[in-house]
Amino acid sequence: MKLHLAGINNQNFIMRDDQTGTWWQQVTGEGMFGPLKGQQLGMIPHDELSYGVWKREQPRGRVLRPDPNIATRYESADWEQRYARFPVLTAADPGDSVPPRSLVFGITLGVTAKAYQLATLQNQSPIIDQVDQTPVMAVLGDDHKSVRVFDRTVEGRALEFFLKQGATPLQLVDSETGSQWDFSGRAISGQLAGKQLRKIYGFDDYWFDWKTYHPNTLMY
Repeated sequence: MKLHLAGINNQNFIMRDDQTGTWWQQVTGEGMFGPLKGQQLGMIPHDELSYGVWKREQPRGRVLRPDPNIATRYESADWEQRYARFPVLTAADPGDSVPPRSLVFGITLGVTAKAYQLATLQNQSPIIDQVDQTPVMAVLGDDHKSVRVFDRTVEGRALEFFLKQGATPLQLVDSETGSQWDFSGRAISGQLAGKQLRKIYGFDDYWFDWKTYHPNTLMY
């Protein structure tokens, strides 16, 4: 299926497929209008990382080069600041203590959605939590932008993690075995060396948008 940008709804892309003309919502992958309305695109697990973190983990990785023939159609580097001035359709909740445009990392486990504010992670990382009976850990990369969430269960027990001070690049230590873990969730030394934490995939979003599509979301 080949998709093209058809418009923007509440600052989310609407994509149109060439085959049927159906419109698809970016944030949910749901068909909004057309022959396939109500159908759901499958989510492909992915990371949203800064280039520096990605390149460190994937030194042989390849990146698409900008096409000079359409350079004028690319957004400028300050696009986020410019778009922040645009109005949104979601009404502000006067009882909400979180500003609408706060950046969050949202996950869904079972029937439970939960969001972690980037600002909170910048002050407290890792965050040890439990979502829908799953012990989880949210951790901020040493670029202070990239976020990953892991199931912190290893060999049937939930581990507690803390940041190893002064380690570059970032390292975590579990309090149960003293093993050291990197930002990819892999134990690089200690009793659990070679073990891999299961990633829980989510995505970066504005708070107003995340709660629009996850109205019963929890907030850490």
